[in-house]
Amino acid sequence: MNDLDELENLYNAVNDFYKSNINYPGWKKGVYPVRETAIKGIKNNSLFVLKLNNKILGTVILNHEPEIAYNDVTWGIEAKYKDIIVIHTLAVHPKNINKGVGINLMDFAKIYGKEQKIKTIRLDVSIHNKPAIALYEKCGYNYVGTVDLRLNIPDLVWFKLYELIL
Repeated sequence: MNDLDELENLYNAVNDFYKSNINYPGWKKGVYPVRETAIKGIKNNSLFVLKLNNKILGTVILNHEPEIAYNDVTWGIEAKYKDIIVIHTLAVHPKNINKGVGINLMDFAKIYGKEQKIKTIRLDVSIHNKPAIALYEKCGYNYVGTVDLRLNIPDLVWFKLYELIL
């Protein structure tokens, strides 16, 4: 909770960056991600940060909560969600883009998953989010299918699903 203000500032900086550049994930300031996103992640012990010199460079939420549309595809491995980690809200401060922060957070998810005896890691990503798609594929995630997450947001309909079997 001591990092809450800094996390909110990071989310705002990310959303400001996307507003003035290409908004690959389709996030919107004041809508997602927001302070409440961090609060929920902290309370559920599922929010992790990467710090350097006591500054948050990036953050990710790792939990067992899939989107309903995850049931619309055949995954590479059958497992109950207690044995699966789902990656949410991977955010890198704009000052740290292309400096390995995203890869470090993805590597952490893999290490954490193995430590927790997780069978697989899953995630969804907007079909428009080319940088994130490239990151996930570089990290060894396999494309499983494309689904409508039913968010009722015109520019955020289709999402690619990826999986890394541990």
